[in-house]
Amino acid sequence: MTLALYSYFRSSAAFRVRIALELKGADYRIIPVNLLAGEQREPAFRARNPQGFVPALELPDGSLLTQSAAIIEWLEATQPGPPLLPATEPERARIRAICGVVACDIHPLNNLRVLQYLEHELAQDKDARNRWYHHWLAEGFMALEPLLPEDGFCSGEAAGMAEAFIVPQVVNAQRFRFAVDPYPRLSALFERCMALDPFVRAHPESQPDRN
Repeated sequence: MTLALYSYFRSSAAFRVRIALELKGADYRIIPVNLLAGEQREPAFRARNPQGFVPALELPDGSLLTQSAAIIEWLEATQPGPPLLPATEPERARIRAICGVVACDIHPLNNLRVLQYLEHELAQDKDARNRWYHHWLAEGFMALEPLLPEDGFCSGEAAGMAEAFIVPQVVNAQRFRFAVDPYPRLSALFERCMALDPFVRAHPESQPDRN
């Protein structure tokens, strides 16, 4: 079955889902939603996803899944292919905790709508916004670093859900000129992931809608 992913090439949440789809080898197509142009606020998109966020995954029956973690959990439960989570519940909880550092503690403070609010409502200039961005990255990466393996992947021999959350956050850090060298486990894990085709195919620079 062909899935349809509403995505913006630079959205780290959409990037997570693209990685998961690629790791699963799922059949999917991209429907681009330009966040900078405000397409997520247009009535046609709001009618499908009232929250006005990407990613959103449309199933063949027309139903729509939202929120990256929920979408990835659905992929794990329903799609064949390599597992994205370990087999045991304690290990699954550990991976979900790693994902939570990114999804709950870093990303919500640094996403596009927060940065736009800082600029337009609180009159913060670019330097102030970057200081904000870097502060919360440093807090999150410092917490994440000891949770990561020195070699291999978070679940063992293969990349999975944890890497799908971590890699987009590192790509964003690079875009905002935040050095990841002080986090050697994070840096090494990122390099291992970017040597894999699914991560390359899911990368923002590989997306046909980048602009």
